[in-house]
Amino acid sequence: MSLVLYGHPFSSYTQKVIIALYENATPFEFRCIGPETPEHTEDWLRRWPIKKFPLLLDGNREVVETSIIIEYLHLVHPGPVALLPPDPLAALEVRFLDRVFDLHVMDAAQHAVNGALTGDPARRAEGVALSQEKLERAYAWAEGHLAGRTWAAGADFTMADCAAAPSLFYADWVHPIAEAHPGLRAYRARLLARPSVARAVDEARPFRPLFPLGAPDRD
Repeated sequence: MSLVLYGHPFSSYTQKVIIALYENATPFEFRCIGPETPEHTEDWLRRWPIKKFPLLLDGNREVVETSIIIEYLHLVHPGPVALLPPDPLAALEVRFLDRVFDLHVMDAAQHAVNGALTGDPARRAEGVALSQEKLERAYAWAEGHLAGRTWAAGADFTMADCAAAPSLFYADWVHPIAEAHPGLRAYRARLLARPSVARAVDEARPFRPLFPLGAPDRD
């Protein structure tokens, strides 16, 4: 039985797992969660009533939380691209960076999105201001961290880059990465040029009108 992934193409966390799957050309069936496919939504909620996607189904095994899903793929469905290095300390750095991009970039950008979704101009402005404050700190840290590196953890593409790609993609829409951070800007461009990332971005392109802050006419 092939792998099944429940999620939405425009979701940053769904994209994180899709990128990992594409990196190793791992076959899977995608079940989009949305109003057009109520049967997928019903099945997903039955399996994971916490209402967070993506969810990976491997036979009778259900796996949730993006980092855990990628670690599971690394263990059970490995491919030519090792998204976690074999050395325990190197793997620990990858896990740390994965957390940085999820918690301090993507979650920071989400404040602005959540504020805009309320439809209240004051809450929208408050959310944008909070995102900008948090993202600027994260951008400054990442600029220093990335010096001399091709990918987040060094020379190899890892789970950390799977997290960084959608995080930086959407964060830059919320609060553009300034020219004062040329290393981070270049890293984001390298991520978007990676075939697995470019494919995920293209598949989500039709859903850009859903972005509540207004998707910029780029990328």
